[in-house]
Amino acid sequence: MARKPAPSQPVQSSGVIGTMIRFTETSCTLIATPGIAGVDEAGRGPLAGPVVAAAVLLPESFELEGIQDSKKLTRQQRAEQYQRIVNHAEFAWHAVDSQTIDEINILEATMVAMRTSVEALGIHIKEAFVDGNRIPAGSRVRMHPVVKGDGLYAAVAAASIIAKQQRDDLMLEYAVQYPKYGFQHHFGYPTPEHLDALRKYGPCPIHRRSFAPVRVLVEEPALLVV
Repeated sequence: MARKPAPSQPVQSSGVIGTMIRFTETSCTLIATPGIAGVDEAGRGPLAGPVVAAAVLLPESFELEGIQDSKKLTRQQRAEQYQRIVNHAEFAWHAVDSQTIDEINILEATMVAMRTSVEALGIHIKEAFVDGNRIPAGSRVRMHPVVKGDGLYAAVAAASIIAKQQRDDLMLEYAVQYPKYGFQHHFGYPTPEHLDALRKYGPCPIHRRSFAPVRVLVEEPALLVV
C-alpha cells in the first residue's frame, strides 16, 4: 500500500525513546516481526537529492529468504526483492527534499521522513522497529531504535530496500534533469566524479548547500574550475 509523500514539516529535536536494541549477526535469515513495522532510510550522506525513509509491514506468510539489508544486495537482487515487497506487503515512503534538509538539518529531515512514512501505513500500525540509534519524536506509533536493525529484522531490511529503490529512482530522474553531474552513477554521493562536476559546474538546485563541499563552493565561487 504505497502512499504519496506529504509536505514535510520541521519537528522538535528527536532523541532515543525506549530501550535501544543491539545485536550481533549470527544468521542469514532475518527475524520476522508479525504486526510490527520496520523503518529505515536512504540518502543521509549524499551531497545532493532527498533523504528517503520507508516503513514496511510484512504479512506473516511472507517468504523471508532473500530479504537483506539493501547495502548487501546487488542492484538486480534489490530490484527483485523490491518487487516482492510492493506486491505482497504494506509499505509507505516519504522523501524530504534538499531545501528542507538545508533548513532543518539532515538528522531532523530523516526523522520527518521516518515519522511520516510509518504513520502513512495506517492507524492499525501500533509499533515499529527503526534502524539506528534514534527515533522520531511526536509519533502516535511506539517506536524502538535498533542498531543495525536492517541486519536483524526482516521488516527493517525490507524498509531499507524500499527506501533505497525509491531514492535511486528519484536520482535517475534528476540525472535526466541535470545531466552534467552524473547522478545516474553516484546518486549524489561524494565520489571523485561528483566532486569534479561540482567544482566545474557549481551546485545545481538539488545540491545540499548546508553540506561542507557544496557550502564552500557557494561561499567561495572563486574555487570553481574555469
